[in-house]
Amino acid sequence: MSAESGLAPRQPRQRPIRVLLAKPGLDGHDQGAKVVARAMIDAGFEVIYTGLRQTPESVARVALEEDVDVIALSSLAGSHLPFCRKLKALLEANDLTDKLWMIGGNLPVQDHDELRALGFRGVFPTGSKLDAIVDYIREQVK
Repeated sequence: MSAESGLAPRQPRQRPIRVLLAKPGLDGHDQGAKVVARAMIDAGFEVIYTGLRQTPESVARVALEEDVDVIALSSLAGSHLPFCRKLKALLEANDLTDKLWMIGGNLPVQDHDELRALGFRGVFPTGSKLDAIVDYIREQVK
């Protein structure tokens, strides 16, 4: 216990924050996702990158199998809303609602509220700062 506060010192995490980063649907561009993945790795996170053209089923399966803390999507193809609707049902069915759900990419501002309503608390449109993404994850994952 700390003599000043009377509280036990905070224990560090036993393992790094585990992030699943997936490219949904027919999106064939992953350079931005790779830049984000590198920033997360540099921040000390463990990143499981699924690669291109993932289905909602594959994202949910990998999230469950890998016991991730964060489920992050990088979407540039414009099909993010239907994908996220399907993924939400699968994540709920697999008891993954306690994970942090995030999405980044070409996300029109008019879609942000619906994405958040679906459970994607972190919404990072193209041009978001890497530090902001990393800091958000650190703040949300305890």
